[in-house]
Amino acid sequence: MKKQTAVEWLKKRLPSLFIDDSGHYEKLFKEAKAMEKEQIEEAFKHGNLPTFFTNLETAEEYYNETYGGE
Repeated sequence: MKKQTAVEWLKKRLPSLFIDDSGHYEKLFKEAKAMEKEQIEEAFKHGNLPTFFTNLETAEEYYNETYGGE
């Protein structure tokens, strides 16, 4: 089971924002999710978990395995 990011969690709880907004909020959430992904990958790169503990080679692999990627 994949984990949910904070941005995904918030988006699910604010569905009324996405009704007839001409894509404005959808664009903002897409940008926020990209920023969040970058932060998670940076944390993985600089974190305390060596790759031999995770069986993953890159931060992007970690993100995709944990959160499902894009």
